[in-house]
Amino acid sequence: MMARMAILGAASEAGTYRRGCIMGPDALRTAGLVQSLADLGHTIAEDRNLVPDQVEIDDAAHAPAHSVGAVAGWVRAVRRAFGAALGRGNVPVLLGGDHSIAAGTLAAIMDVSPGTHIVWLDAHPDFNTIETTVSGNLHGIPVAIAAGLAGADVIYGAPITPLDASAITMIGIRSVDPDERALLKAHGVTVHDMRDVDEFGMGHLIRGAVARARAAGARIHVSLDVDFLDPDVAPAVGTTVPGGATVREAHLAMELLHESGLVASMDIVELNPFLDERGRTATLMVDLAASLFGRTIMDRPTQSW
Repeated sequence: MMARMAILGAASEAGTYRRGCIMGPDALRTAGLVQSLADLGHTIAEDRNLVPDQVEIDDAAHAPAHSVGAVAGWVRAVRRAFGAALGRGNVPVLLGGDHSIAAGTLAAIMDVSPGTHIVWLDAHPDFNTIETTVSGNLHGIPVAIAAGLAGADVIYGAPITPLDASAITMIGIRSVDPDERALLKAHGVTVHDMRDVDEFGMGHLIRGAVARARAAGARIHVSLDVDFLDPDVAPAVGTTVPGGATVREAHLAMELLHESGLVASMDIVELNPFLDERGRTATLMVDLAASLFGRTIMDRPTQSW
């Protein structure tokens, strides 16, 4: 099915300690993202970079969290633009930037399409709160605050419809903080670490996520972090964790999600071109996005769900 797509860049690196994510959106465009989607027959209704709101927040009140106001400014701008794109019936694709910006996409989705299921492809669950973060890097909090946990009022500066944690499926997880682990269990998030991927296979886990969304009559938002992949194949990320998904596992995930017919939006985050090798990570992320939105080697028969 062809879609009208909104490509929104959010060049934030406020949520991390490494410089370079600011170049992520333009690197994805340079690697051919927009053209790849257009070549698949999709209409590019919008293609622009966002500008963060100006938000002043005293970091000292939230130590060790840093750049709280800068993160809040990006999140609020993303929430507004992503929500507007959804409201116009477009399929928004957010280009990051560090993963803190996903707090904006998740809030926007709950504003416009509450009940949407989230497929979170990442080495980290990003379920710390502004109070439990050890590093102070706020790219580790977006899912928790979108679920209404501590820090939501600070970052959003306005009420949100909290994300239902039971509607989240995380796959590829392999680095979890102790407090974060307790929060995930307490809130009923479905978490598949890499042992699950090894033991059951990527296809089984993705089909499970799709089945849960379909049973709920829900659409799916896909949040794809570069570090979902093994750093041997995707080195351009500041939070590398060995033992990630292979190229074929990642493509299978994208292909099965596309075949579900349920994908309504996407994030591509944490690309740090400064750490890349001749653009190979950016190119791989573009290829994965193309798989999510319909690129196949051979035509497949329509699935009978």
